[in-house]
Amino acid sequence: MVRPRLRYRGADEAEHECALDAASARVLASGRPWRPFRWHHGQRHYSGTYWCATTASHVVYESRLELARLILADFDPLTVEIAAQPFLIEAEAADQVRRHVPDFLLLDGEGLATVVNVKPAERLANPKVAESLAWASELFEARGWRAETWSGVDEVTMANLRFLAGYRRRVVINPEALAMVGEAVLPGDTIAEVEHRLDTRLDAADLRPALLHLVWTGTLVTDLTVALGPETVLARAA
Repeated sequence: MVRPRLRYRGADEAEHECALDAASARVLASGRPWRPFRWHHGQRHYSGTYWCATTASHVVYESRLELARLILADFDPLTVEIAAQPFLIEAEAADQVRRHVPDFLLLDGEGLATVVNVKPAERLANPKVAESLAWASELFEARGWRAETWSGVDEVTMANLRFLAGYRRRVVINPEALAMVGEAVLPGDTIAEVEHRLDTRLDAADLRPALLHLVWTGTLVTDLTVALGPETVLARAA
């Protein structure tokens, strides 16, 4: 029987191999994508790179759905590491060697790993796809990692996250505006009320980006299942 093994590319681009039960999630998260990413005219899937605020680096994705999950991971304050296509797993099943490359590996602050596979809901209705993902998930969970199959969130939440992601780069946010907005927000304030309170002290070009950056970072929280707007109610994070 073939013991489950991982093959991965380190930060030095070199290929490495280890047993699944001996694999370090932190080492895997610091490596390079297992598969090469290619773009060409007429390709059916949408792929690219996303500048990730969590890692302060670019992370690759192979579809719009993968990009959505990547933005969600970047928004999650508990996530500290994000790696795309982190490794190839090989294991024996039904007298044959099976292989699988997950879409993302996420680490939280305590080092707990979550292996994510992104699949459209209609693909999960295919018994072969569902069985393959279940097989891989069982291996990851036996290792002590979380396994997640993700097919999206509601459209309003995702639209809000895509919008907020435009304000994720702290380096382009006025630090004085951040401090002033952070101090000015009162419980139950709406976005319009905060902006009105500060409109004589801050330029609009600094005020709104600072406020939305604080929502992106989780310093300010709101109900993201409702479309963001002037009447959006804000609260300070607990």
